[in-house]
Amino acid sequence: MIKVKRLNEKEFVINSDLIEFIEETPDTVITLTTGRKVVVKESVDDIIEKVIDFKTKTIKYIK
Repeated sequence: MIKVKRLNEKEFVINSDLIEFIEETPDTVITLTTGRKVVVKESVDDIIEKVIDFKTKTIKYIK
């Protein structure tokens, strides 16, 4: 799970395992495997970094 912000600054959490792809158009749009699209303030690079951080922490916790 990663925290992101909508364009109105409202923060919410998204399941990073459901991210199918991310695009900048120029707003960042996250498309989930469910077909739902979410527009967020973070850049594609920021989201990738958050997912990597989350997955790294998860792996360390499991070990």
